[in-house]
Amino acid sequence: MNRQLRLLAFIAIIASFSTWFPSRLNAASTNEARVTRVKNHVQLADSKNAAHRASVSDIIHEETVVRTGKGSRAELGFSDETVVRIAAHTGFDFNRGTRGLNLREGAVLVQAPKEANGATIHAGSVAAAVAGTTVMIEYHPGFYKFLVLEGTARSYRPGHVGDSVLVRAGQMVFGNPETALSDPVDVDIDRFMTTSRFITDFPPLRSQKSIVGESQKQQREKSNKILIDTNLVIFGGGTQVSVVGQEQTGTVDHKTAALVTPHRVPSLSSNAAPALP
Repeated sequence: MNRQLRLLAFIAIIASFSTWFPSRLNAASTNEARVTRVKNHVQLADSKNAAHRASVSDIIHEETVVRTGKGSRAELGFSDETVVRIAAHTGFDFNRGTRGLNLREGAVLVQAPKEANGATIHAGSVAAAVAGTTVMIEYHPGFYKFLVLEGTARSYRPGHVGDSVLVRAGQMVFGNPETALSDPVDVDIDRFMTTSRFITDFPPLRSQKSIVGESQKQQREKSNKILIDTNLVIFGGGTQVSVVGQEQTGTVDHKTAALVTPHRVPSLSSNAAPALP
């Protein structure tokens, strides 16, 4: 009897965090965000004021650009308890609160609670609608990656009718934002949770329990040979897939390995051995 086999891969996020300044303060207005964590050089700039260094508890208004430098990070909290974590070398702003999150370049993690109104993230020519979901999106001219840790999100290209895809927990789409969206591929949630600086150097997300549940589901699927580990890696920023030896998969430098991605086999018998592309 045929079974659907999906090849599962490890995830690693390029990030380097050190000491963070904890805060559970939320923004007072739906069109504002509050800086809840800062590391190193983080700047705020808008059309009315000169750029200045960000501090914990700063209130950020619409169209204020948050920029992080080398080795720098920030976290923002919105009034509906949506959380945005911002990686190094990233430019980010928003309008209409979480309805218009804009990733100019770099990477962010967004956790939008179920009880919130949802969020829309724009990154160049691609966008994503998220609600009750935790996602990571990376964007640079020429490529993007969009990963879902829990819940279901919709990735789409505004202005291109029909170019839309649902991305479920443990799945990722990636490619050139100027071309048609790729089909989702499977990624290892547990690997992400244990290696990503978006997770390991922050307090637990409110969605942590849900993410752990999705990870446990993947572990059961691996035990049943529905998901199979691979050794396919995307090094640095980009979308080129490389193969590393099995002895290297646990020691890949997380500063240079951006994501590890699987190869999907649409239909194989339960006894078939998966082949690398």
